[in-house]
Amino acid sequence: MSNKTTHAATTAEECGGCPLHDAVQAPAAIERRAFLRAAGMAMASLGLLGVGSSAAAAMPIRSISALATSGDGAKSEKHYPLPGSDGVSIDRDNSAIIARANGKIYAFSLSCPHQNTALRWDGDDHQFQCPKHHSRYKDDGTFISGRATRNMDRLPIRKAGNELIVDVDTMYRQDEDPAAWAAAFVTA
Repeated sequence: MSNKTTHAATTAEECGGCPLHDAVQAPAAIERRAFLRAAGMAMASLGLLGVGSSAAAAMPIRSISALATSGDGAKSEKHYPLPGSDGVSIDRDNSAIIARANGKIYAFSLSCPHQNTALRWDGDDHQFQCPKHHSRYKDDGTFISGRATRNMDRLPIRKAGNELIVDVDTMYRQDEDPAAWAAAFVTA
């Protein structure tokens, strides 16, 4: 056994700690390290390409701020970057939610239509939820269950180049103006 140890130490010294020697001495550590390195590189590459694995399909939530404001004094339009992938972005300063799902982009009021509590996004279930009375909504704002009696309020939205323009002072309620509510989206 001492011959083997001496031979291994000599080989390590000769090769300067080569990967083959490391693999013979601690195969589990090298395999794990190599795996983690490869997995990290793969995830970083996918992130740069804007592509996620099916396991990472939970739509992420991001915090955003308006890029610019335009208006004529009576209405307030906010400019937001065009989302590159499915997900939810919340602008707390303007009480707006930008959601991209299934090839469509929506703008919603941050407030639950039941009692104006700030809504939350559950990426695992792809649903908005009200923390106060547990109303739930689909990613397009359609009411699912809870104390609310209608869909989330949508905001007028349009696309201009690589930006979204959202009128944060106008809301479409599904029960009062179903046609405007249904039309309040842009295609991704």
